[in-house]
Parts: sequence; structure tokens; C-alpha cells
Amino acid sequence: MAQLRIALAQTNPVVGDITGNADALVRWTREAADHGSHLVLFTEMFLTGYPVEDLVLRTSFLNASIEALEDVAVRLADEGLGDLPVVVGYVDRAGLAPRVGQPKGAPLDAAALLHQGRVVTRTAKHHLPNYGVFDEYRYFVRGDRLPIFRLHGVDVAIAVCEDLWQDGGPVAVVGRAGAGLLVVPNASPYEKEKDDVRLELVARRAREAGCALAYANQVGGQDELVFDGDSIVVDASGELVARAEQFKEELLVVDLDLPVSDAEPGVFPFDAGDGTTITVERLVLSDEPVAPYAKQAPEVAPRLDDTGEVYEALVLAVRDYVAKNGFRSVILGLSGGIDSALTATIASDAIGPERVHVVMMPSRYSSDHSLGDADELVRRQGLNSQVVPIADIVTAFEKEIDLSGLAAENLQARVRGMILMGLSNQHGHLVLTTGNKSELATGYSTLYGDSAGGFAPIKDVPKTMVWALSRWRNEHTDSSFLLSAERPIPENSITKEPSAELRPDQRDTDSLPPYEVLDRLLDDYVEKDMGSAELIAAGHDPELVARIIRLVDLAEYKRRQYPPGPKITPKNFGRDRRLPITNRWREPTA
Repeated sequence: MAQLRIALAQTNPVVGDITGNADALVRWTREAADHGSHLVLFTEMFLTGYPVEDLVLRTSFLNASIEALEDVAVRLADEGLGDLPVVVGYVDRAGLAPRVGQPKGAPLDAAALLHQGRVVTRTAKHHLPNYGVFDEYRYFVRGDRLPIFRLHGVDVAIAVCEDLWQDGGPVAVVGRAGAGLLVVPNASPYEKEKDDVRLELVARRAREAGCALAYANQVGGQDELVFDGDSIVVDASGELVARAEQFKEELLVVDLDLPVSDAEPGVFPFDAGDGTTITVERLVLSDEPVAPYAKQAPEVAPRLDDTGEVYEALVLAVRDYVAKNGFRSVILGLSGGIDSALTATIASDAIGPERVHVVMMPSRYSSDHSLGDADELVRRQGLNSQVVPIADIVTAFEKEIDLSGLAAENLQARVRGMILMGLSNQHGHLVLTTGNKSELATGYSTLYGDSAGGFAPIKDVPKTMVWALSRWRNEHTDSSFLLSAERPIPENSITKEPSAELRPDQRDTDSLPPYEVLDRLLDDYVEKDMGSAELIAAGHDPELVARIIRLVDLAEYKRRQYPPGPKITPKNFGRDRRLPITNRWREPTA
């Protein structure tokens, strides 16, 4: 057996910032060298950021990615880091002739090995995901080469992200060709309870490949996606060796004992077991094992509980959306209700209370406790606040236009949206909307009112989870958050009956079932795509099924105009769930 110290750079690249990402690669590689590492593994498409979506179809972008790879290889050598091999993701091109149905430029979701100032070998993702948030047949062509390079006597293979999630392909070939270590750059987005699935998958693929496996995953927010890190190293039997923290950048350094190889270098075709052929390229960097050294104790970071995972994901999503898009501050309407209270708390934890501005906009129907609860939250968190009463503004509108019923209620929401957008324009704040997934599902939001804004932190959070997250945050007042030890959310905001307060004595339950009932039904209809008959068979009330399906289907046009927000469930409104707005299909009634 030979010793090998590998460093997994669990990093937060910025999409399109190729120069900045290259700078970060050099910094992380230097840190890995300072730890005595023999190999550094970066994440999928690290140099370009992930996902780049239609940027990949631009010739200029492809050229910049490829040039940056060559340049950073030289730069590493110039800065004394050339002897440390680096595996990094980037975008390449396959060099195929153009044809109908093939993405422009034939891009590759690629990874390369950098060593001694040059790009030693390249590979590309073989399995292209085309489900959920992924649309990679639109952007990439399939790779068909599997590099296995010898490093200090150990054969190391490279596969990319989805190649672990599908049967056959690179993992199957590694199992037959043989290697001591399989390294896998990833950009695997977060959804709740995914980490358990991920660990089981990595362990199973290590056993199939017959070698240790190092899984380096991206961390950070990118528009609607959140990447949670959770990088993992397992041995050949699938036993966990090391695991990085969730939602934080980290260099995970791991010492492994790996088998020495004497396989001949060369190029060999293998049946990939999925109807394709993969060409294995064996090459040698160094045959001689490193001299024995004292191993470091492996790190296995503790896991967050399910609710804590979601909360940390939302905080990271807000922090990165603000930072990566150049905003200095955020603003939101604070009503005293639970949705705005949770949104304000997430924002405060993400960027600091001094950068969070809240506006209390009481109307003629606002209850005394609403303003009081909002004031108490501001006091506890130290937010910037102002009060802008809207009664006279609404009255001025009503003098000029005759509105009643729902239209009159919506006017109040639109006045509030106008105030927030005006303050945003004046001061450069990012407006955060406060609607939750249950409201979005059933259409309980006002276009150009409470839906007006730039980012929606709890867009994918059902109402029952809003309460759970608020209670969780109040129970975790430790130093990992920016706020003081005082519970940030007033108890009355959590326990009082929810109401939009747009008419006298209004309650959400006037027109919706209790949220515990509603969210179970929405989960089956939206997340699981159950039809009417299946919902009734699952025990939901037939009359309620018909009513909620109608509400959800009719609100599609509203959801299309809602701001982006972080995905935390298996099927969010946006990248995951794509239904036509103009649509006469209606679920058959029982």
C-alpha cells in the first residue's frame, strides 16, 4: 500500500467570473500545498462556475474557459505549485462538426489534470442529466474518455458528477480497468434530506469501482440553486473516511492508504455497459510512492438536522444572491406575521442586521398586535426600520378609481409593493418578497403587490415549514449566527392565526383549509404529480381536492411572474415544475 494525501477544495465559484475563479484556484492550491497534499480536487466546472446555462453556447465563453485552463496551469508552475497535481472542472469543446440537435460548439462538461505547467489530460461528463433542474442535453455532448493517471504509484481515475448517479459508464469501466482512487468533481445542488442519499450512492459506487472514492462538491448559492458542499471520502468498501461541513467553503485534507499499481500505460477501449464504448487513457506522473509520514486524523463534520439544513440553505442563498449580484442591502415589508418575520431573520443572519431595512405599512385593517410584533422583532434583531402608513395613500387611489371586493384588497398590497420598489430605486436595496410555497401554489399573492421584488427567500418553503424553521431558529441562538442570544422572532408572530389583514377580521382559513391539511395535499399534487383520482385514493377529501387543484392550476401565470428563490424541495416552482400557462386541461373530477 502507498500513502496519499488528497485535498478536496469545497469551494464557491461565481458563474462567469473565470478570472476570479482562476485566482481562487491558485489560493486553494497554495493552501493544499501548505498542508502537504499530493493531489488537489476542485469541483465541477469550477473555472466557469456552474450552471452556466446558455453562456456555454457562446464561442467567446468557450474560448475563455479553455484559455483560462491553459493559463492557470502555467501560473501554478510560475508560483511554485506546478509539482502539485490539480484536477479541476471547466468547459471544453468536443470539436465535432455541427449538426441538427447538437448544442452549438459541441461543449463538454469537462475536467482536466494540471501538472508542471501544462494540461496533462482531459475528460468530460459521460452521463448528461436531463431531469429536474438539469437540462444538459441542451448544453453539452457526451464525453467518452476516462483518464487513469499514476501518482506516487497509485492509479487515480477521474469521473464527473452525474457519472456516479447513473449505472454503467465510467464507474463500471473503473471497476474493470482497476484504480486505487476515483476522484469526482461535483456540482450537486441541495434539496432537503439529500445528504443521506448522496452518502449511500458514493459508498455503493466505491464498492462497484473497487477503490476509494473522493467526492468534492460545490458550495454556494446560484440564482435558484443552492449547493451544500458535503464533500465525502470513502474507502473501497464504502466506509466513510472523511466528510466536510455543509454550506461552508472548506479544504478537506485526507490521508489514504491505497494500492500500488503496475499496470502498463496506454490507451484501451472498454465496453461502458450502457451501450457505449469508453476509452481508458493510462498515463504515469510518478511511480515512486511517497516516503512514509504521520497521518492526520480524518475530519467527519457533524450533520445538521433536517430543519437546520433548510435554514442554512436559505441563509446561504440570500447571502450569495446579494453578494454575487452586487447589492449592498435588502428591504422588505414587515407585517408582524410569520412569513415576513422569518424572511427578515434569514436576511439578518445572511448579511447582518445593519444591512437589512424593513418597512411597516399599516392599513386601516392592521391589528394593533401586528405593528407591535413587528416593532419587537426590529428591537430584538437591530434592523433598520421605518413606518409608512398606507391608509391615506389607499384612500387617494379610491377617490380616483372605483374598486371593491378583491380588487380593493389587492390595492393595499400593490400600494405596499410600490412603496418598497420606490425605496429600492432610491437607495439601491434589493427587495425581498415574503410569500411562501403554499401561498404561491394556491395563488394567494397579489401581482405587482406582495409579489413585487427581486428575490424570494421562502418561495419554496411550505407554510408548515415556515413555522418549523421559525421555531428552529429561535431554539438556536448560538454564535454561528450574527444575532444576539435573544430569540429573534417574537413568539406571538409564530403562534397567532395567520391573516393577510386586507379586510376586517380576515383569516387565512376563511378561504383555505388548515395549513397542515393543505400542505399535505399540495405535496402530493405538486411534488408527487398525483392526479385527482390518486389524491382521493390517498385519503384527501374529494371536494377539497377539486378546489385546490383548480386554485393551483389557475395560478400558473402568477408564479411565472414571481421573483426567483432558492430551491429546497424536490420540486420547486420554476426550474423543476414547468407547466403551460395557456392550458385547457383539467384534472377529471371523481
